[in-house]
Amino acid sequence: MSVAFTKEDSAETAAGTLLPDRPISTEPNLVTAAGLAALERQLAAARDAYEAAMLIEDVNEKRRQAAGPLRDLRYFAERVRTAQLIPPPATNEVVAFGSTVTFTRDDGRVQTYAIVGEDEANPKVGSISFASPIARAMMGKVVGDEVSVGGREVEIVAIR
Repeated sequence: MSVAFTKEDSAETAAGTLLPDRPISTEPNLVTAAGLAALERQLAAARDAYEAAMLIEDVNEKRRQAAGPLRDLRYFAERVRTAQLIPPPATNEVVAFGSTVTFTRDDGRVQTYAIVGEDEANPKVGSISFASPIARAMMGKVVGDEVSVGGREVEIVAIR
């Protein structure tokens, strides 16, 4: 095999392993205790994956295997470093970060979501980011208040 092919392959491999950083939100990094614990677990997992990749002898394979964990390591290290732990709300009378809110939509659907940090949010399991439009609209509201979200009305029916 020609040296030219080897160099081209190595350059191509190196370029394919330079992953851009994961975007970091401009919002404050508010977290619940569970959210901070999850970030710390993800940081540890990224560190373990990176260390495992560093044990690979083949240089090109090491680069490929280390690229994702290294990017995640940078991301989660920054998210843990900037995390602002917010205690649970002192009262269930007003919607706040950490509240679980039940509301009805104008089409009759009833939904319940916990308002949490951006990295912790997962609407499929019942949590939304404090930075989401619906959470922003509900913050500071009480049971019985109606808010408009995306041109639709929702009514807060419970806060816990």
